[in-house]
Amino acid sequence: MHAIIIEDEKPSARRLQRMLLQIGVEVEVLLHSVEESIEWFQTHDHPELIFLDIQLSDGLSFEIFEAIEIKSAVIFTTAFDEYALKAFKLNSIDYLLKPIDEEDLHDAVKKFKMRIPQRRQVLVDFNEIKNLLINPLERSYKKRFSVQVGQHLKLINSDDVECFYSENKGTYLYTQNGRNYLLNSTLDQLEQEVEPNKFFRVSRKFIVNIEAIKDMLSYTNSRLEIKLNSFKGDAVIVSRERVKQFRAWLE
Repeated sequence: MHAIIIEDEKPSARRLQRMLLQIGVEVEVLLHSVEESIEWFQTHDHPELIFLDIQLSDGLSFEIFEAIEIKSAVIFTTAFDEYALKAFKLNSIDYLLKPIDEEDLHDAVKKFKMRIPQRRQVLVDFNEIKNLLINPLERSYKKRFSVQVGQHLKLINSDDVECFYSENKGTYLYTQNGRNYLLNSTLDQLEQEVEPNKFFRVSRKFIVNIEAIKDMLSYTNSRLEIKLNSFKGDAVIVSRERVKQFRAWLE
């Protein structure tokens, strides 16, 4: 595999290089700035895979893509929190949160290698990602939800929502005062629509409001159980693969 690392912090670049070598990926090229990267791509064959930091010493790495048509797959290495990482999820891009975990790195490389024989090319809208990351505070999120109550429509403010959950192929909104309402949206849709500083997708089944968390307990297999203020349904469990991001989101 022909891979390169673009990272302005040289110790971090060398650490990632060593980690990759341990899983059989030899990286000989380390680039550290937007300018250096553009010059390199103008005179070299593009690699199969790029490990790319977003914030470089002389600007955002998106400037590379604005100057050069990059034909490589990209795995972002970033310190951005879950708020901004929705941008990557929407574009089906792999990312690694700093400090990079060895298991996460191994999984990301394995996923990339699985794409090679299928010749799958992910088309990426880097302008969309750039806008979502640079101007996250300018994005608007849903402040209220309309629900059907008999023949009437009722509006519920997002502040009054304790959680969203799926059950029996339906998606429900559960309020702070203990009422639940059927929604027309899916949890995947809601995850993109709600304020990410306030709501977190803890599992395939639940999105919770940080203001509704009453207690958190250790659970089996390195997971967490969340106790909400009034919800009395199924146990709300933070899935194992989301625990790290959930802990970061809490802070």
